[in-house]
Amino acid sequence: MDVRIGITTSFEEGEQRLQRTYVRAVEMAGGVPLIVPMVESEETLARFVDLLHGLLLTGGPAVTEGLVGELPGDMAGTDPVRLRADTLILKAALHAQRPVLGICYGMQLLNAVNGGTIYADLHQSLSGSLSHSERRGGDRHRIDLAEGSVLRTLLDRKQLDVNTRHIQALASVAGPFLVSARAPDGVVEAIENEEGTVLGVQFHPEKMGDEMMPLFRHLIENARRRASSDHPGT
Repeated sequence: MDVRIGITTSFEEGEQRLQRTYVRAVEMAGGVPLIVPMVESEETLARFVDLLHGLLLTGGPAVTEGLVGELPGDMAGTDPVRLRADTLILKAALHAQRPVLGICYGMQLLNAVNGGTIYADLHQSLSGSLSHSERRGGDRHRIDLAEGSVLRTLLDRKQLDVNTRHIQALASVAGPFLVSARAPDGVVEAIENEEGTVLGVQFHPEKMGDEMMPLFRHLIENARRRASSDHPGT
């Protein structure tokens, strides 16, 4: 059975755009990538979710929901067209119990949609925090994976070095999620639900090669199980 994974996109100058690294990661993990269209109708998006077995929420600009503090001058908020489309497709996917992987902005949106809060500017809100943004001089840094977490089981290690491309960060973690990784300064770097079917990571695994393929294979396998339950005997 084909496992269809919806992939959200950026929205720039009236165009939907997508870095090919996301598509390649889903394809290499065994999934069939489908681009999520930014339609207006909730009904249409709900029908589109019916076509999907899983959802990948890609990186993006600033989350503007559930903010602690104000956005800094060097970071733009998400275009309302994208924010509406992303929020609707995410809520529809969660309602339909589709597996989800949220990356960077995608993790923050997962958290905000479920009632968590977001530091508008991590460096202004958390004294002593590392620079987590390349634009502000940040570099790769270590994260510590929580014992017993699905993430730690998937990656089979206690620590790893990750890229860093975010100015925002989770302030309070939404009720459905557990923290599965933190940076040395305590910043949340990954979250997951109890079942491990919804994961969020603050870094960009699609840019980290083979070492991060277990995350995408996990999404595909959960989606495959979901597809089998929807269509038993196929």
